[in-house]
Amino acid sequence: MSNKSKSIVGGMTVLGLAGVICKLVGVLFSIPLTWLIGTEGQGVYNGVFPTYNLLLTISSAGIPVAVSRLVSHSLARNDPRSARHVFRIALLLLTALGCVATIIILAGSGWLAVSVVDQPDSKLGFQVIAPCVVIVCMLSAFRGFMQGQQNMVPTAISQLIEQVGKVFIALPLAYLGSRTSVAHGAAGALLGTTIVEAAALMYMVLLYMRSRAKFAAIPQLNDSPCEASGTLARRLMAISIPITIGACIVPLSQFVDSAMLVDRLMLSGMEKSEAVSVYGLFSGTVIRIINIPTALALAVSMSLVPAISSAKAVKDDAAVARQSDLGLRFAFLIGFPCSIGMSVLAEPIMRFFYQETISAQHLQIGGALLSVSSLTIVLFTVVQATSSILQGLGKQRIPMYTLVAGVVCKIILNYTLVGIPAIGIHGAPIASLVCYTVSLVPNLLYVLKYARMRFNLMGWIVRPGIATLAMGAVVFALQSILPYNRLLMLVEVAVGVVVYAAVALAVKAITKEDLRSFRRR
Repeated sequence: MSNKSKSIVGGMTVLGLAGVICKLVGVLFSIPLTWLIGTEGQGVYNGVFPTYNLLLTISSAGIPVAVSRLVSHSLARNDPRSARHVFRIALLLLTALGCVATIIILAGSGWLAVSVVDQPDSKLGFQVIAPCVVIVCMLSAFRGFMQGQQNMVPTAISQLIEQVGKVFIALPLAYLGSRTSVAHGAAGALLGTTIVEAAALMYMVLLYMRSRAKFAAIPQLNDSPCEASGTLARRLMAISIPITIGACIVPLSQFVDSAMLVDRLMLSGMEKSEAVSVYGLFSGTVIRIINIPTALALAVSMSLVPAISSAKAVKDDAAVARQSDLGLRFAFLIGFPCSIGMSVLAEPIMRFFYQETISAQHLQIGGALLSVSSLTIVLFTVVQATSSILQGLGKQRIPMYTLVAGVVCKIILNYTLVGIPAIGIHGAPIASLVCYTVSLVPNLLYVLKYARMRFNLMGWIVRPGIATLAMGAVVFALQSILPYNRLLMLVEVAVGVVVYAAVALAVKAITKEDLRSFRRR
């Protein structure tokens, strides 16, 4: 395995571990939050969060990837001066965009609450989360600069600050707010998010200031002058706009859900309070659980962009193909077992996290939703990997088009299926499955074309598929034999992990070199 490939694996390891810890903390955070504000409060909270997340993605998603790509490109050409210039222009752009988005949310909080999510109680939540947009935009510039140097540790630590900080700040604020009303409880949790993001930004600023001398010591071996600021800003926007549109798939899907699902559930015969609760169950518990393994997908994608961009900068086609293959192999290695394992253990997982806070009926509904929704994990993981490969190759428009096509399909299916009484909320995960499938297929075909590689049937599908089937069979057998309790469920998960790892090693889905790379990191 080349040093560059080892760097990718190391980056995946750091971001993946941090991401899983963050998502687990997020799920654990949602348990006392649900207890404090109830499923109705979760409905209010998750009415605000997707809209905020969509505006945040529009203002901050594309430029950090563009920064990462251009910084790694400049450093590969021995031009740290240009890399630093890229960061400065990006920070100015992101700060300006974040300020605009914050003003939009503040000024339009009443309209967003009433006309968009149809929850007047969410107005205060929009107001307290608005400053978070500009904070995260600035944070994204620093993350992109560090990732361009293929240093994933600062991003990982800042993510941990975000999630762990919620437990110590957002929950107390939610408790204080809930003493007034459910709406104030949800707003307290959202205010806590703003505060911890500010803490993460402070960490990144301090780290940047400490590392400036080390970066300045990198030798300047390229005599090319830096691009003019205006030209570089236009170049950043040209790269980032398609990436931003593509990155909007998840928040746009959540935004569509928040704007549509409650109304469609009411059309299927539910009372509004029950419709809000069922939507809160899907968005606030099921999706939150699914987001745990998708953190690994994001780790793969963030590690790929700078590595492939560096290889492309020096016109090393063999390295591009090798790193693309590595990224896709890990995407399937992660996605297959997470999807099948979570689907098999769907109801026990729901009971593990929410048995004391959710009714037995809602636990059963949540288990059914999770069993189908978890199948999107492998699709999402591969979509993220292929999108990042194409972005690293300068083909960022392709995932933009494919992801937009997927969201259109999701909107149509949500509108159609959720309004049918016999299907109801169960139509939402079906729509997500179709959404990611529509995005995945053309993405994969274009990666094969532009990375100049062949479809690796054995490495991507057959070997991890065999290991996943073995794991799924063992976990299913254990679940059928053993009674449910939390300790036994953890045993089932541990046995599944061991079986998967053992079979994956036996069939060479995971190689000894992969393991050495993990240990080195």
